[in-house]
Amino acid sequence: MPMSNRDRRPRRSPVDQEEKQYDERTLDIDRVARVVKGGRRFRFRALVVVGDHKGSVGMGIAKGADVTTAITKATEIAKKSLVRIPLYKTTIPHEVEVKLSGSRILLKPASIGTGLIAGSVVRTILEVAGINDVLSKSLGSSNKTNAAYATMSALQRLVPAKDWIHRPKRQTVESKPPVAKAATVTKEKK
Repeated sequence: MPMSNRDRRPRRSPVDQEEKQYDERTLDIDRVARVVKGGRRFRFRALVVVGDHKGSVGMGIAKGADVTTAITKATEIAKKSLVRIPLYKTTIPHEVEVKLSGSRILLKPASIGTGLIAGSVVRTILEVAGINDVLSKSLGSSNKTNAAYATMSALQRLVPAKDWIHRPKRQTVESKPPVAKAATVTKEKK
C-alpha cells in the first residue's frame, strides 16, 4: 500500500497544538516613512486587538522593520493593556458615546439575536471582547486608529448594571437632618 503525502509529514509537537489563550486580530497595517538625509526609511505600523471572548480586550500599536515584527510588538503591547468590560447577558449594560480626536463612536445595547451592527474596526473589537449584540455608529473620522481608540475608550466608560441601578435608602428617625427655623427679620422705623 503506497504512502500518501499526509502520512509522510512529521507529527506536530504538543507545544504547537497548545491552544492560544487570546484571540489576536490585526486591524490595520500601514507603511510609514521617515525622511532622512539620504532619502526615506520605510517601516511598518501594525494595529492589533487582543481579547478572550469573555469580557477582556486590549489594543496595541507598534512599528517594526517588517510586518511580522510590527505585529509581534503590537500584540505584546495589546496583551499588557487588557481591560475588563462589564457585560449584560450578550450585550453592553447601557448606551455610550465617545468623541476622541476626530472620531465619534456610539454604542447601544441590542436584544438577543440582533448581532453586531458595526463597522469593521468596531465589529472586530467587540467580537474579541465577547460582545454579541450591539448597535453602533461611527460618526466623524473614518481613520481606523482613531476609531479603535474611541471604541476602547467607550468600552472603558461602561458601568456595570449593579452600580447604576438606584435603590432608595430608608431614612430612620435618627438620621433626619434637623429642621432650621426661619428667622424673622424686623424692620426698624426711622
